[in-house]
Amino acid sequence: VQLQASGGGLVQAGGSLRLSCAASRRTFSSAFMGWFRQAPGKEREFVSGIRWGTGTTYYGDSVKGRFTISRDNAKNMVYLQMNSLKPEDTAVYYCALRRSGYATDPNDYDYWGQGTQVTVSS
Repeated sequence: VQLQASGGGLVQAGGSLRLSCAASRRTFSSAFMGWFRQAPGKEREFVSGIRWGTGTTYYGDSVKGRFTISRDNAKNMVYLQMNSLKPEDTAVYYCALRRSGYATDPNDYDYWGQGTQVTVSS
């Protein structure tokens, strides 16, 4: 499975962006799609995830209430709506796919997209 992330950009604090992740083919219903981010000098951090089959969603503490993850099974797409952005949200954002089950450790994911840069100015 190939993943293609897009939608990053430069936005002012308080603004919004919508990231998209396209999967090259249909995934199994047991699969789990995650969004991660990595800022310079920091470890890759779990942002949000969604179970492909049930649509159950998960969020990291730093983004709860501001970010919303969703999926479109027919299009093999996952989205991350990011609202009320803060300068500390600045990072490269990656989408990743795990064959089965919820996980927050990036080492547990099987496929990765190329990343898209999000920069939030103060």
